[in-house]
Amino acid sequence: MSVGKLVLVGTPIGNLDDMSGRAVQALKDADVIACEDTRRTRKLLTHFGIKALDLVVYNDVNEHAQATALAERALAGATVALVSDAGMPGIADPGYRVVVECVAAGVLVDVVPGPSAAIAALSISGLPTDRFVFEGFLPRKRSHRVDRIDVLATEERTLVLYESPHRLEAALEDLAARLGPRRAALARELTKLYGEVRRGTIEELLDDVRERGARGEIVIVVEGAPARTERPTPAELAESARRLMDTGLDRKDAMSEVARAAGVPRRDVFDALIDEE
Repeated sequence: MSVGKLVLVGTPIGNLDDMSGRAVQALKDADVIACEDTRRTRKLLTHFGIKALDLVVYNDVNEHAQATALAERALAGATVALVSDAGMPGIADPGYRVVVECVAAGVLVDVVPGPSAAIAALSISGLPTDRFVFEGFLPRKRSHRVDRIDVLATEERTLVLYESPHRLEAALEDLAARLGPRRAALARELTKLYGEVRRGTIEELLDDVRERGARGEIVIVVEGAPARTERPTPAELAESARRLMDTGLDRKDAMSEVARAAGVPRRDVFDALIDEE
């Protein structure tokens, strides 16, 4: 009995003309097509005249169990094609686990590259593209989001983030407060009729979103931190924080301000203060 394979197939992020001929053929050849939402995928298949032999759901809810089931089907000889609602499977979408399962089982894993909102936004952002970090979605809970932004504050590579419209303003507020006046770009609905890219500082983008709003699929691209020169000593960090606290600034805000100015994680300032107590 011959072993089948898993094929990750990139699909359009908006404009259906971006679907490659190889992607269409891969879906036509598949014994099983795994997707996040059968309704959305059926529309795609219908547009390209593809009749799915077996269409199954593979999403965040059932990913653990379905990854094993799909790997077993591939091991038994089936060609399994995996698509997400848009873009590349596994990139801020389900896909990682089934790849791991197939690799562990000795199943061939192939890929038909396709559009990616993160790469598309980065390429037209006007910010450095030679080195970047894809962070995906920031945490929903504000305290967790702020902590994550503080970790990213010293990252010198360009940051690429995804965000939903209803959390966009809050995310930009936190980014502006923790990262300062960095250059940024906000790309939305790329490749679609009303797609656009807004550029400016994070604060300018925040003001624009407050005024005009922003709908659809959104990517935020932020320039990295300035290259660090000489790192402040713990004593210097603690002294700077205490000086701010002496002016009336509360401890948490003082630590954040010193961390941002020094280009270090806030945890370093916290540890420096604790060591002095």
